[in-house]
Amino acid sequence: MQPMPTGRFTAQTTVFMFVPFRSTLLVIAALSASSVAPAKVNPATEPLTAEGSNDLSVPAASELLPNEQSPDLLSAPSDDPLAPAAKEPDEAISQGATLAEAVESLRGSDPGSREIECLAGAIYFESKSESLQGQLAVGHVIANRANSGRFPSSYCGVVFQRSQFSFVRGRSLPHIPRASRDWQEAVAIAKIVDRDLRPSPVGKALFFHARRVSPGWRLTRVATLGNHVFYR
Repeated sequence: MQPMPTGRFTAQTTVFMFVPFRSTLLVIAALSASSVAPAKVNPATEPLTAEGSNDLSVPAASELLPNEQSPDLLSAPSDDPLAPAAKEPDEAISQGATLAEAVESLRGSDPGSREIECLAGAIYFESKSESLQGQLAVGHVIANRANSGRFPSSYCGVVFQRSQFSFVRGRSLPHIPRASRDWQEAVAIAKIVDRDLRPSPVGKALFFHARRVSPGWRLTRVATLGNHVFYR
């Protein structure tokens, strides 16, 4: 057999191969288009922020992290009857309760921190036999010192400062019976002082001594409360 002319063979072959390939592309495109649903326009939908705009869209509440929840969601009351009741804030205690009621609300054996433990320890050893008001006065003297700039700036620093409190032995508090009511009241008074829930009954006093002694201090006498005399 004689071979067909080269030019004719090429043209026919090109047409023959091009038609099925194009058809195949059309079929694939049709199938792809039919598998994607057209976008629906919702008239109530807010417009998207334009590119480059400074207006940021606010994420939905379900997209927020746990500590970024909407205030409305956080403040909404729980319908769960077993959910714990919300704790009364310190402000409510300070406004509506007597000192005795505040102490009863905060009383406990665990001070919660080393600083509150130091403050409660000073209140306990210096004034556990005093009235609640007398204990509050002693606690405020410790706090006044810590805030004065003339003494160490922490409760523990004030309590363990050399030659200031006779009950101190080294860098630790003596043994305390922590289940006792006296200690639990001292813890409550310490929390009241630390949170400033009650004003100081002795103002800005920085010093005190027992009434049975007379050290002859050349200081301004502020008050006498219970078994202690207070100075600034």
